[in-house]
Amino acid sequence: MGFENKFARLMRNTGPARFFVPAGVILIVFGIILMTMSSGNYVETTAKVTSVTEVVRIDTEDQQEYKIEFQYDVNGKTYDGSFQLEKKYQVGDEMTIYYDSANPEKVTNTKNGNLIGIIMIGVGAAAIVGGIFFTVKAFRKSKALDEAIPGGKPDAAVFDGFKTAEGVTEYYFKFDGHSLKPGYLVEDADRNLLFEGKMTKQALVGARTYEFHNHVTGSVAQHQIGHTVTQSFNDEMFSRKSWFKFDGQNIWDLLHEKGLLLTTDLHSKLPYLVYNVSKNGAPFAVIETSSVYVHEDEEAQHKLVIPTGNMFYRFWTNSTDLETLFLTIFAISETEQTVVE
Repeated sequence: MGFENKFARLMRNTGPARFFVPAGVILIVFGIILMTMSSGNYVETTAKVTSVTEVVRIDTEDQQEYKIEFQYDVNGKTYDGSFQLEKKYQVGDEMTIYYDSANPEKVTNTKNGNLIGIIMIGVGAAAIVGGIFFTVKAFRKSKALDEAIPGGKPDAAVFDGFKTAEGVTEYYFKFDGHSLKPGYLVEDADRNLLFEGKMTKQALVGARTYEFHNHVTGSVAQHQIGHTVTQSFNDEMFSRKSWFKFDGQNIWDLLHEKGLLLTTDLHSKLPYLVYNVSKNGAPFAVIETSSVYVHEDEEAQHKLVIPTGNMFYRFWTNSTDLETLFLTIFAISETEQTVVE
């Protein structure tokens, strides 16, 4: 596994901790601050009003306020205090106040409990525990994924010469946006259409409907493609979008269940990205980003070889499973992956 993949895996697996743990710490800190500012432990007592002064306000539409000065006794010692209130008292009136037993000069006319602070501390602690739990779970899932590969994950060296090996054929994956049903096409070197996935229903909310048509076998199937999801606490460092739902299932989980793993390096073949795809531990395909003109003669004609990044690909395979191959590249394209596994 290259450095980029290791780093991407680290960033993805530590995503919950990087989000929830700092958030939990912030909640706990603010909860403690609220509790220290709380008057929940203040002691109730009675004070006597000694002075009432009308507060002069420029805005006469607001309710009148008064400066109320008062005295109260704590342990035989008399203290002075004052509030600015809307309620008018008369000199000599009694009023209920609350004072800090540790510092009787600190008083308030309302008593706030510690409930909000306690809730914030509790939620913060739960966030920290949750972040650690989901991080450990992600690492275990990642380890289990590695251990589930028959013979282990293949070394990159096994893909050397794969593109030119006997029985390996080059195909082309292209975005088709020129029709009322935009989608993706797979062609062979002679531009024969082999497979296509057309969007038959667009949706601003909810899943889009795609029709997958295998022109080699004649099979047609409809699939529900959930909108691409970006989760700020679980993204890969190098990906703006990380996954989407395919018939209700996480697309990468679905491909992993098929025995597929993808690896790449950002420097694999600049300016192109090369994805080595293994299936059950054996080389399955090599996928390479391409320019809009995926065929060599088109590139020569238009003199454009800069890859688009997420809509046009070349791929080499010795498999005839076009549906799995199409779905793999479709997943890369729709999630704008640069580092995957």
